[in-house]
Amino acid sequence: MKLATPKTLLALVFLLHAVVGAVVGLSVDEAHYLLYALHPALSYFDHPPLVGWVQWPLVALNAPIVVLRLIPGLLWLFTVWGVYRLTLALHPLAHGQTITASDRAQQAGVWAMAALLLAPLLHVLGIGLLPDTLLMALTVALMGQTLRLMDTSDVQRPAAWLLLGLLLGLAGLAKYTAIFTAAAVAVCLLWVHGWRLLRNPWLWACAALALCMVLPVLVWNAQNGWISFVYQAKHGSGSVWELRHVLRFLLLQVLSYGALLLWGLLGLSAWRTRAGGTSAPRRWAVLLAFFAIPFAIFTAMAGGGSSLPHWTAPAWVALAPFAGLGLAAAGKGWLLRVVLLLQALLCALLLGWMVSAGQPLLKQPNPFADLHGWDAAGQRAKALSQQHGLSSVSVQNWTLASRIAWYARPLPVHVLQTRFDQFDLWVGDLQKEEQTLLLDWSGMAYDIPTGARGFSACRLLDTQDVVRMGVPVSQFRFFACQGWSGLPKPR
Repeated sequence: MKLATPKTLLALVFLLHAVVGAVVGLSVDEAHYLLYALHPALSYFDHPPLVGWVQWPLVALNAPIVVLRLIPGLLWLFTVWGVYRLTLALHPLAHGQTITASDRAQQAGVWAMAALLLAPLLHVLGIGLLPDTLLMALTVALMGQTLRLMDTSDVQRPAAWLLLGLLLGLAGLAKYTAIFTAAAVAVCLLWVHGWRLLRNPWLWACAALALCMVLPVLVWNAQNGWISFVYQAKHGSGSVWELRHVLRFLLLQVLSYGALLLWGLLGLSAWRTRAGGTSAPRRWAVLLAFFAIPFAIFTAMAGGGSSLPHWTAPAWVALAPFAGLGLAAAGKGWLLRVVLLLQALLCALLLGWMVSAGQPLLKQPNPFADLHGWDAAGQRAKALSQQHGLSSVSVQNWTLASRIAWYARPLPVHVLQTRFDQFDLWVGDLQKEEQTLLLDWSGMAYDIPTGARGFSACRLLDTQDVVRMGVPVSQFRFFACQGWSGLPKPR
């Protein structure tokens, strides 16, 4: 099966991401992390600060969304190209040769890229910037640097260790789950070099550098009662563990990332056979820890209902080089062509529904309606607030806050829900007897809160329909509310 050249594949998909990103609104999380950049800080309630820091220069320049989305696009490019290069370095036929010496190695690299390009959820992370987008790129870089330090000649080089410390520090600033990636680094290096590695002073210099880089997170948490660590511990523990949650999680993983990556695992035995019994593949296989450690932990957490599909994205990226090796070694076949076609169709459907808000196949409401209409709603909220002398916007659930806070800025947005979150740190609670513009969205509609546990009165000011392809997909309602009781009970 003849595949396109790596650069052609990357250019085409990068262009596709740019087009989709130009016509699709912000997701909940994407807008939330843009607000990080709007409020620079050492860290934040639910995540470390890197996702906000990298966007701060463009946000400070008031760059449009299409430009802001170049950041995840470039990170996605780095991730996929890094996987390609890593696959070449791991290929047994490239061992002891220049990387470009083996056509089979290049074929494996292209298969690794194809496995990522046909993973539906990775396209979403290539359009909108999430901490996982950062951690994917850093995971690839950490795998490459770990592979270098597994070589006995590199393990004594100070620069190699300092670069590893820099990458670990950046990963720690990207997401708390980077601790699993750091564990994989430790497993790989100790597996190859043994406990004598602990006598290497540059190992400790690496650890010290990584710790210094994450100091902003520790300082911020010390100043705020360690609320991030308390929140993450509660968020990760979930509720009562049930096997059905795990099975549902695994099914969702296959749908989100595709069967090609799993197919590659099955082909690894063929790869080992073609390696001719060399010791290199056996040693390099320990790099599978970058997949196995986080994936096993997230799968176990899923039993309590606390794992989200995109949390495993860096783990699947770490598996991609081995999937490429396995797919190249497994050879051609009609079943492989079917899997390729099905995954390509699934990716096309996902991106198409993002643009069309699920039209024309999905009935309303659907999850893709969530990506449209918030920009216009933000502008309408600003106009109504000015017309009626209202100095803030309020919503009844924290997931409704980030988009309206971004598009209606600089209006402050209050979350009436009793749950403590980042908006309590940025804006605080709506004060008793205060008036506000209340926004309600049909995709997560609530009863208008009036009475003893709400406002003394709310008056409908306007409604705004969101229409895609001639079909209404959602509706916003705007209310002028006064006399807040200070006792929220969203229904």
